[in-house]
Amino acid sequence: MDSTQRVLVVEDDPLIARYLELELGHIGFAVQTVEDAETALDRMGDPDSWSAVILDLMLPGRDGLELCSAIRAVSQVPIIILTARGQTPDKVRGLDAGADDYLTKPFAIEELVARLKAVFRRRGQGGPGEVLRAADLTLNPATREVHRGGAPIHLTKKEFDLLEFLLRNERLVVRREHILSRVWGLEYEGSSNLVDVYIRYLRAKVDDPFPSKLIHTVRGVGYVLREEAPVP
Repeated sequence: MDSTQRVLVVEDDPLIARYLELELGHIGFAVQTVEDAETALDRMGDPDSWSAVILDLMLPGRDGLELCSAIRAVSQVPIIILTARGQTPDKVRGLDAGADDYLTKPFAIEELVARLKAVFRRRGQGGPGEVLRAADLTLNPATREVHRGGAPIHLTKKEFDLLEFLLRNERLVVRREHILSRVWGLEYEGSSNLVDVYIRYLRAKVDDPFPSKLIHTVRGVGYVLREEAPVP
């Protein structure tokens, strides 16, 4: 683990904060802990100098959701919410506020580390020069720029995350519940059309204006991103 990966932990429980500082520090992260939102904003300075923020929701004073929105307004730094609030509406509000993932307490440190690494992979922090490609489509995880046929495509945060996930699994059929878990961080709870809705949004920008389609439906299973074979 690169020690330059700096993690800000915003947690008002001193035992949990100390536990995270020790465990993540042992792995190799450079960890700083604060106990409230105002101190967190002061400590961040340049938000993009941080690799990730681990954020509790139930903070003294300013609510964690407000802090999440404030950070997201100025930075794309990965944010993982770590909280005792485990109901689906809480998770939805956290993700809508701009969080990349959501983990409920009690938690296993191994799962938190795995989610951190997954966020880093999605954001391309492991390779700043990395560019994902399929046919004439390119996606740069570091700059969050997308082009097709040389023309820029403007995506929302979740559209970008969904496209990146599909590109990293190019030619593999991915199930809806897998997409929901990896892109939204939600535990799958029965039928949901959330993935279908965002696939439709994505197709309208990435596929519909172009003659060759890349995002395909595998009926009854999920979706796959692959280049269509030319028609003879």
